[in-house]
Amino acid sequence: MMLRLLLLLALLALPAGAEAIRIKDLVQFDGVRGNDLVGYGLVVGLNGTGDGLRNAPFTEEIMSNLLERLGVNVAGEEYRPKNVAAVFVTATLPPFARAGGQVDVTVSAIGDAKSLLGGTLVMTPLNGADGQIYAVAQGTIIAGGVAAEGQAARVVQGVPTAGSIPGGARVEREVDFDFTGLTSLRLALRLPDFTTAGRIEAVINREFGHQVARMTDSGTVALDLHATRMASPAHVLGRLENLLVQPQTTAKVVVDQRSGTIVIGEDVRISRVAVAQGGLTLRVDETPVVVQPNPFTPGETIVVPRSAVGIQQDQGQGLAEVQSSTTLSQVVAGLNALGVAPHDMIDILKSINAAGALHAEFLVR
Repeated sequence: MMLRLLLLLALLALPAGAEAIRIKDLVQFDGVRGNDLVGYGLVVGLNGTGDGLRNAPFTEEIMSNLLERLGVNVAGEEYRPKNVAAVFVTATLPPFARAGGQVDVTVSAIGDAKSLLGGTLVMTPLNGADGQIYAVAQGTIIAGGVAAEGQAARVVQGVPTAGSIPGGARVEREVDFDFTGLTSLRLALRLPDFTTAGRIEAVINREFGHQVARMTDSGTVALDLHATRMASPAHVLGRLENLLVQPQTTAKVVVDQRSGTIVIGEDVRISRVAVAQGGLTLRVDETPVVVQPNPFTPGETIVVPRSAVGIQQDQGQGLAEVQSSTTLSQVVAGLNALGVAPHDMIDILKSINAAGALHAEFLVR
């Protein structure tokens, strides 16, 4: 199945640079980014799957503080509820988020709670890196797993100790950023490449009719906002973000040994090389025999070991020759001709790379 998938990807792959991509899909605009938020809160309403307060004293502490803020004095009281859990709440504040807007949050248990299914997050402030509160989260948790437990067994599917609340946080403070006062702007390429950066510079300058963009390195294109003669930076980005550019990528081969996944880029080339694949199969069969003494005679039952050991040489497909400057589809077709499994194909690619015939960046994960 994996070999067929690779062959299908090879046939469907577009030639390098044949498809133009929008600039906003290739770069990140300097200053237009999100900000991470984090908070520490309490989930209530769990069906006996919450923290064991003896093992998670921080849950009891936050619950006591919450009840005291609500006017309930629990000092010196002993209580062991099983329907509460301490959690970390994380979110990303989008760029230009305004007060009153809503953002999604992720809730994760930090104690020994078994599940957050059916729980409700109590009002939790979310802080930024500067310690200021930027949003407040609250709502019913949607968990992505399920857990079932009996007296002698327990089954868990997914991760029931983590969940999300869509639109569960409301923005209370805006990030101070004077976007309209910018005089210059940098475009940061997601995949730095000199050729792609040069093409972005040329497309932007062609759009405005004069020099407004300048490539500073493989990952940055500087934009002079004054030279654009437009009202605001927002108008400039709105005009250039949909311009089309043909990106140039580096030839790469990415291998995941755990899953047997192989991804080969379109620009990968292989020099002329011959490949042979085969192996030894060792087989050991144990068939012990039980020998008992004759009836009414002294003796004891013994086990006599009997082993059969054999070695089989796989014939394979012999030598398969890969011609010089082979393309992606030809590489996949040649490896499929050997009739090898995905993990064997990974070993073949490693050997080709070690021989210096693979002209690409070889990444093993």
